[in-house]
Amino acid sequence: MVRSNGKRANTRHLFKKSFRKKGPEHVSTYLQTFHVGDFVDIHINPAVMKGMPHKFYQGRTGRIFNVSRTAVGVEVSKQVGNQILMKRFHIRIEHINKSRCSEDFRKRVLQREQDARGARERGEKYVVQKRTPVLPPNAHVVDATTMELVEPIPYEFVV
Repeated sequence: MVRSNGKRANTRHLFKKSFRKKGPEHVSTYLQTFHVGDFVDIHINPAVMKGMPHKFYQGRTGRIFNVSRTAVGVEVSKQVGNQILMKRFHIRIEHINKSRCSEDFRKRVLQREQDARGARERGEKYVVQKRTPVLPPNAHVVDATTMELVEPIPYEFVV
């Protein structure tokens, strides 16, 4: 028998809905607001066939470049050969979720603004704060002379 290579080929587990998540789509999915420039995660909903992207884009993160009534235009990078292309396509809103990829960045920006405002109030010149990478733990010597024998606890049947 010939092997199928259709749009939904080899997606038995990829498009499977998790336990107790089956059934009709919630109204809150349709009430989300998206803006141009927002980051979104592509999470394909197998119950909705319309506006479904290709299985390659499942789990990818993209940026919105267009918003329409029922769909949004998403720009995703894709490696083709040895070059990275920016692919643009429209996806219905049932297949996307708002991404949290820039949450940490936004927190840092707010913290930096608060620090600058506090420095201005104190009359100090604001110094740019840079992030420092996490250093490896301090070196130490492990003493292998003392050993402790570990045995399992004996089983006791209690009635």
